[in-house]
Amino acid sequence: MSYYISPRFLDKLAVHITKNYLDLPGVRVPLLLGVHGRKGEGKSFQCELVFEKMGIEAVHMSAGELESPDAGDPARLIRLRYREAAEFIKVRGKMCVLMINDLDAGAGRMDKGTQYTVNTQMVNGTLMNIADNPTDVQLPGSYDSTPLHRVPIIVTGNDLSTLYAPLIRDGRMDKFFWEPNREEKIGIVKGIFSEDNLPSSDIEQLVDKFPNQAVDFFSALRSRIYDEQIRQFIHDIGFERVSVRVVNSVDGPPEFPKPNFKLPRLIEFGNVMRQEQQRVEDMKLSQEYNHSSQFGDVGGRDSARVTSIPQESYKAVTRNELANEPTKSHNPDKVKGSGSSNGHAKLSSEVLEHVENLLSGGYNIGIEYVDRRRFRTNSWKSCPTISDTDRRQAIAAVESCLAEHSGDYIRLIGIDPKAKRRVMEKIIQRPDV
Repeated sequence: MSYYISPRFLDKLAVHITKNYLDLPGVRVPLLLGVHGRKGEGKSFQCELVFEKMGIEAVHMSAGELESPDAGDPARLIRLRYREAAEFIKVRGKMCVLMINDLDAGAGRMDKGTQYTVNTQMVNGTLMNIADNPTDVQLPGSYDSTPLHRVPIIVTGNDLSTLYAPLIRDGRMDKFFWEPNREEKIGIVKGIFSEDNLPSSDIEQLVDKFPNQAVDFFSALRSRIYDEQIRQFIHDIGFERVSVRVVNSVDGPPEFPKPNFKLPRLIEFGNVMRQEQQRVEDMKLSQEYNHSSQFGDVGGRDSARVTSIPQESYKAVTRNELANEPTKSHNPDKVKGSGSSNGHAKLSSEVLEHVENLLSGGYNIGIEYVDRRRFRTNSWKSCPTISDTDRRQAIAAVESCLAEHSGDYIRLIGIDPKAKRRVMEKIIQRPDV
């Protein structure tokens, strides 16, 4: 693949790295460069592309290496990796950098629930010491008076403000906020789909269709297109033979023809992925769990509000309901059939009761639908959320959605607008079988 490198990203890294290898009289050059920005925008990947283009060796560290059951180990590891990079410069005669990915995840203080350990303090202190004395980095218990070669340190993170403030001061760390603009994002997405013969106009439409998505969304979207072929492959050979066929098979690895990368199909799968993101945002279970663990509230912070809905309406959705499988104890109403005079499907008394209970409890109403083929893969689509407290208008909106999707599966969703989580899921329509 021919991947895209942002010119301003290339410029920033090239200047910082080169400046650290030059002897500029009377100029104190920051050793660290902090590349920060929101998740999934390709910070680390762009760095790797720059290293490859400039012929730079990179010694890598990750946030997971910045903590240890033994105090002092992460700080010692940073010093060891730095000295390895300096040795590479000496032996191989080429530029080298120390790359620390997701520094804020390993050494940052996110909130009062984040533990600040001895290792966290020592990691911050070690990086500060290296930034101040880049040619004199010693390992604990030994001393070598031979000066080391200066090694630029590149760190990535989502929020550098979580780090110890003296570490990120301008004299030690230069900062670069990476948020690709539309042109840069189009260039990156073109690189992702470079082997799929997708026209430039389709790439632009795809990016404009999902303007708030990070770069990794489009990479995941390309991977998602292969799911149907892989699913068919699994069903063809049988679940029990997948391992034998895929791992160390005498027939070689399975091959798949290039799937349909047309724009409408990409948008279809992109909408499914976006809906899954929205479900995660709506649930926000971590807030409920963390609140319960801190305050001993078994029901979570919103348990009192949920009790305003009858038990059968807001109870936890069972496994079969989430999988949309019919059970003996769960027979959702079919609300299709004779339409009312205004062309809308009439609601059954049970569905009306659910709608009224949700409205009286102050909850928003969501409706999701799916056809028979996508029902098996749980790929639901959404109607507009109903936040109107007027009973007639809310019921009319539900009836309108039911009438519009009379041949689909439909489920009713109760959403807590403050906690942004679901309090009810119930299938209210199934197509005739």
